[in-house]
Amino acid sequence: MTELATDSFQEWLRERLPERGLRGKAAAVLELLLSQPRRAAFGSAGELAQLAGVNVATVTRTAQSLGFAGWPALQQELRARYLSSLSAGQVAAEHRGTGSPSSRSLRRDLDSLALLNRRLDEGVLLTIARAIAEAGRTVIVADGSYAAVGIALAHNARLAGYPVQAITGGDAELANVMAAIRERDVLIAISFWRLYESTVLAANEARSRGVRVFAVTDAASPALAAAAEEVVMVPAEGEAFFPSLTAGIAVAQALVTQLAALDPARTGASIEAAEAMWAKFGLLHRRPVS
Repeated sequence: MTELATDSFQEWLRERLPERGLRGKAAAVLELLLSQPRRAAFGSAGELAQLAGVNVATVTRTAQSLGFAGWPALQQELRARYLSSLSAGQVAAEHRGTGSPSSRSLRRDLDSLALLNRRLDEGVLLTIARAIAEAGRTVIVADGSYAAVGIALAHNARLAGYPVQAITGGDAELANVMAAIRERDVLIAISFWRLYESTVLAANEARSRGVRVFAVTDAASPALAAAAEEVVMVPAEGEAFFPSLTAGIAVAQALVTQLAALDPARTGASIEAAEAMWAKFGLLHRRPVS
């Protein structure tokens, strides 16, 4: 499975420039972002303003000129893109700090959940839930460590009564599934930190067949975003060499909760049927096998 080369940090920023570019003090902020990506990824708006010789309001306006609500939203993607350009060892080095590693990890996840809660567009989740409900079937493409998010989403969506399948077994399995995907289906691509080329190929192939495509990611690569009807941005920065899945799992849980609320009767019947089967397999009250 091949990782897609990370979009150039500089190219990505320049592609977001308004038609007439940026001038004056905003151009000074842009030059700082281009020349010092690490400072941009980790510094505060005040720090960047001081380095660029401007005020904080100019940093905010520059972020808005680049298509973001403000500096925090721009920095979230800048940081995700900066970290995705590093090796696993370099990512771990960026997060070395004082105190207990486990405590730092928990604090990072709490901060990510708070950020997600502030910025998540519930309307987008409703759009995706309705698409799943109306689809012939839904295919979730997720691999690597973030396959866990796709597995959890697919498992609970099936329990809610909807045909959802997570593809986590590599390119051969994905190719077989994509050969059979149809116009009434839905594809959800999940990717954090590193983006697999096969995920982008699947998303674009699905879009070309009239399939509705959605993405859940921490940095909206143009290669993936171009194929997606909606992109759900999820903070996925961890404290070690791997991305955190906490916010991604939270999005999966929120999506299934929304899905189950669309047709309570369907979900209720599905759960009842599942529980009857669980009883046959002795799963309702697990006991030792003699």
